[in-house]
Amino acid sequence: MSSKDGSSSSAPHGKRQRTTTNESIRPSTPDLDSRSTTASSTTNDSPPVKRVRREYGDRFIPDRSDDVRTAYHLMDDPQDAYNKPRMFPTESDAQKEQSNLMFQTILQTELRPASTSSSRPVSPVRPSSGQPSSTPNTPTRQRLFSYHAPSPHASPVRGSPRLDDDAFQLSPVRGESRKFLDSQRYEPRAVSKTPFRVLDAPELADDFYLSELSWSSTNILAVGLGSCVYLWNAQTAEVQQLCDYTSSDVVTSVSWTGRGSTIAVGTHSGQVHLWDAGAVRPLRTYSQHTERVGTVAWSDGLLASGSRDRTVILNDVRDHTPVRRLAHHRQEVCGLSWNHDTGYLASGGNDNKVLVWDTRGNRDDTPLWKFHEHTAAVKALAWNPHMPHCLATGGGTQDKYIRWWNSATGTMTHELDTGSQVCALLWSKTTHELVSSHGFSATAAQNQILIFRYPTLSMVASLTGHTSRVLYLAMSPDGETVVSGAGDETLRFWTVFPKKSDESSRARSQ
Repeated sequence: MSSKDGSSSSAPHGKRQRTTTNESIRPSTPDLDSRSTTASSTTNDSPPVKRVRREYGDRFIPDRSDDVRTAYHLMDDPQDAYNKPRMFPTESDAQKEQSNLMFQTILQTELRPASTSSSRPVSPVRPSSGQPSSTPNTPTRQRLFSYHAPSPHASPVRGSPRLDDDAFQLSPVRGESRKFLDSQRYEPRAVSKTPFRVLDAPELADDFYLSELSWSSTNILAVGLGSCVYLWNAQTAEVQQLCDYTSSDVVTSVSWTGRGSTIAVGTHSGQVHLWDAGAVRPLRTYSQHTERVGTVAWSDGLLASGSRDRTVILNDVRDHTPVRRLAHHRQEVCGLSWNHDTGYLASGGNDNKVLVWDTRGNRDDTPLWKFHEHTAAVKALAWNPHMPHCLATGGGTQDKYIRWWNSATGTMTHELDTGSQVCALLWSKTTHELVSSHGFSATAAQNQILIFRYPTLSMVASLTGHTSRVLYLAMSPDGETVVSGAGDETLRFWTVFPKKSDESSRARSQ
């Protein structure tokens, strides 16, 4: 299946490169294909090159064969500035950024004229006899850099100049600048750019429209692999198979409930199965969709499911009855995200639309807001836990933008061109930062995991290692670890965010 996002719903043909690790979610057969490379042979049949004697003179003739703008990095023409594609944002060095800020602050302090209390007042010049007097409009010049010696009539005990006066210091900068240099500064947070664990995940779907990764509050990671769902215990590293639909169906989405051990599993046939992972037994099955269920999301007892049949269905699992059926998308619904503070539900679809639903107040089946700015499928959706009305959305290959919305006013607050396909978004629980995973790109920067600081939108770190687009993201219950799943059939665990205690101590030190 092809779409506006430019991604295929099926895995590419041919042999796929698989990363071999010591641990695996499910055993996989080794790759027996071997490729041999042959080096091309070269011959010395070409005639010998006649050397030309080079003569030197005293006249310098510059070589202008190359493009001057390329050689000297001059500014491009104004008419070409709008046609030039925007490049992928580069990672900023936090230490260099802090040093530049310190230099600019001290430079402004030193170039600013000294205050009237510390500088000696300039006495007006009285004209002598025979000299014309100066006009009142003539400005009085004041030297920017001046040195004033202490008064010779001052007492050596009382009224003597203070030792911290700038005139008695060996430092070339003022006292204000010295205080700034001696003050305690904010140390930039270091992010490890290598995963501390890599798991092999065979048959992990390389499909942009699916959601096959979820981390529970009980520290258990659920992964959909082909027709099975596997549970990986993060404390004991044990792997357990939850269900297998080999004979009838394929897993397309998984999602844990906010509390407890209940998990929802969406399948290709349009069914949604509820399982008790602790007892490993099925609870209930919903057969309300007619096409595959690519995304499921929980909000307490409410379960939302989005399908290729262009509908979103809300079910209350406590009374076994469907609550609402939302049918305003024109193509497949591939992204869902709940706002647990306001009860809003955000849905993204292959029709390039983002819809926000008020599930508590508005009882009719009309969305509260419709956002049409994206130009590709919107799968990545995430509500900001630090700002209740802040929603982040990411577009596919033809869009490449991350946009932030205010659900209280229905306006877009920020936007960022990432330069590559946005596959998933996650907000940090301890810091005001956003994690995004990426795929296809026209530049060399692709298949990355980026961390942005909000609302400055400055990049904190860039994590690389996946050889295919990073389609799935999940966060540990303590908020420190992020796991990523990609089309290369691997799961990589990254230590990205600090603990809550560490972050609170850092905030007090600022």
